[in-house]
Amino acid sequence: MAKSNTRLELTWIGKENRPKLEPRVLVEDAEKSYHAARRVSENDIFDNRLIFGDNLLALKALEQEFTGKIKCIYIDPPYNTGNAFEHYDDSVEHSLWLSLMRDRIEILRKLLRPDGFFCCHIDDSEGAYLKVMLDDLFGRAHYMTTLFVQVRYPEKTLKQDMAFHKEIEQVHVYRKDYGAAPIQNSKSSSFDKFIHYIRELSPGKETVIGGKRTVIFKPGQYEIVKGEGSADGLKEIWATGTILDGNSSGRFFRDYLAGRAEKDGLGVLYRVDGIGDDRFDHRYFTGPRRSGATKGKYFQGVPASQLDNPDEVARSPIENFYDYASYFGNCRHEGGVEFRSGKKPEMLLNTVLKHFSGSGDWVLDSFAGSGTTGAVAHKMGRRWIMVELGEHCHTHIIPRMKKVIDGDQGGISKAVNWKGGGGFRYYKVGPTLIVNDEWGNPVINPAFNAAMLAEAMCKLEGFQFDPNAEVYWQQGRSSEADFIYVTTQTMTKEMLTKLSDEVGPNRSLLICCSAFRCKVDQFENLTVKKIPKAVLKKCEWGHDDYSLEIKNLPAPPPENESSRGDAETRKGEKGGKAGRKFGKGKNRPDEPLLFDLEGDADECKQQ
Repeated sequence: MAKSNTRLELTWIGKENRPKLEPRVLVEDAEKSYHAARRVSENDIFDNRLIFGDNLLALKALEQEFTGKIKCIYIDPPYNTGNAFEHYDDSVEHSLWLSLMRDRIEILRKLLRPDGFFCCHIDDSEGAYLKVMLDDLFGRAHYMTTLFVQVRYPEKTLKQDMAFHKEIEQVHVYRKDYGAAPIQNSKSSSFDKFIHYIRELSPGKETVIGGKRTVIFKPGQYEIVKGEGSADGLKEIWATGTILDGNSSGRFFRDYLAGRAEKDGLGVLYRVDGIGDDRFDHRYFTGPRRSGATKGKYFQGVPASQLDNPDEVARSPIENFYDYASYFGNCRHEGGVEFRSGKKPEMLLNTVLKHFSGSGDWVLDSFAGSGTTGAVAHKMGRRWIMVELGEHCHTHIIPRMKKVIDGDQGGISKAVNWKGGGGFRYYKVGPTLIVNDEWGNPVINPAFNAAMLAEAMCKLEGFQFDPNAEVYWQQGRSSEADFIYVTTQTMTKEMLTKLSDEVGPNRSLLICCSAFRCKVDQFENLTVKKIPKAVLKKCEWGHDDYSLEIKNLPAPPPENESSRGDAETRKGEKGGKAGRKFGKGKNRPDEPLLFDLEGDADECKQQ
């Protein structure tokens, strides 16, 4: 049989179409940022970020700084149910929804730390398709679990004409790399469950069962009493289900004691020597107490390992089902903001962040909604980033986070002993770098000031924006010896010679300028590029909205439409709506930058 390189994957119309995203700058509006009036504790966190704008552009803007730094990502995207929500248009054609989600998840995965986790909340409208796509993007081996969440009670009617009542939603959980381990449930060692004490009132009948010396006590020959938990106490365990296969006591009951009621009678007690890992040299078992019953119990002493390490923390598996219907029913006003049809309760996010992040870790939510993720992360001592395009970023999230910082006592506040403190910085996704002038020629957007331009070019050329206050030409770096310098000047031979001398033989410098007036290959340590020409083909300039709020999808082409027409239709579907204006921020300059836009021939003029 011929070998095939094909692999199992989810396919859909338009899957091959990918946007050429522009790495935008983020512009802070200090008037909308907020912080506590004073420190509440030494652990207060102030560098949280709230970003207003298209979430795909925002994620691309974060890519350079936060790749490999986010511990936990929780997103709650529109479910593509066909219902029009108050704050989201949730009706998106299936293939388009998958493409839009794929584009976002690919960047989100890059942002995760190697030991990070991705958690996506979804319902069964797209949940199964999303699971297959996530298997493809993360690798099926990195699938951890699906948390099933009851979001409403059976008796709560949604619509009388619905054939099925939706009570359960899911959270698919993936890890970034091998070795990423969630934080399991934990409990400090204690004797709380070791409260049973068995008293032998008479000698009983000695025998051998399963090769072990056994004493059988009839009812009245023993008693089991309850008391305070202690190192001498016993824990009662039903010998049933997986216990019968999981340990020596369960297997002994399964193999030798089950069914002995007909021979030994009901309600008997067995003391079996030479079994168990506790301080005793025997273990007690009980058989059925009534006719027709088959179950029994055994009584385990405090494990020897716990006696040797009394402060040891016990770990237990994370549950994958949560009945949070009551929390969903009562979360409408949490945080002092009302957000109908989609608001998640703080208890749910508390559960997610408790298991998949730690104190001080970065948490990200790119579908912020009413801000529940940020509110919970803040109260739990995590750093957070939220992205929201809707106006409820201002009407819901900002007021809610101010309340949290001021000490809001709703939601999980009392459970985590929240006292307030910390702060956040507010950013807008910056404008596009390239626009057309009145004659249709591509030029640098006049909204950019010098710092914004330098940062934008750093993102486009793969440099870390890191201006040196003492060395003007070190505006960014890609290594300890490779720098970038962005200027609106026309570079002359004298200027380049001076820069080359300052850079020296052991360093290199990329110069992005409006034009240059000499042959630049004479400078071995310099690379010179003209802007905007150098970046024209890198991105989709001027595309401001990749949101999921897609309306008026184009009609399918006639059946005899050419393949070219089909491709154009798919391209139209991919584009979505554009044109949302970038609001004037505090940092918008009063005067535009001026560029020399002379012809390309000027680049090679020799002096």
